Amino acid sequence: MGYDMSSYRQIYYQIVFGTKYRKPTINPMHDTPLYAYIHGIITKQKCKLYRINGIEDHIHIFCSLHPSLSLAQFVQDIKVASNLWMKSTHKFPLFEGWQVGYGAFTYNIRERDMIINYVKKQKEHHGSENYYDE
Repeated sequence: MGYDMSSYRQIYYQIVFGTKYRKPTINPMHDTPLYAYIHGIITKQKCKLYRINGIEDHIHIFCSLHPSLSLAQFVQDIKVASNLWMKSTHKFPLFEGWQVGYGAFTYNIRERDMIINYVKKQKEHHGSENYYDE
């Protein structure tokens, strides 16, 4: 299915998913390469990443999706590919996989910078608030 230049979308998603059993298995010493790998997955799917960050037991992705993708398939593709990559690099020896579900929240353009900043400051944010309270 093709999309011509008259197709327009402006839907921003904040996607959040955690590690299996919420175990702190994302090694902070290697989270930057993980985020770069996920950025590659997102770019390959013709989507736009605005910010990615997280802590040891979950990540936040703030992005927009290409109109040809479903949100569920997009998240599944990220989780499957990053799971395989994390296990093959041996930089995340305690990582068992991702949790089954995810959270997805939509935002408008006026909220974009606020959410980018929120995702950017995840480590500071979670120093004072746990995942469930968030």
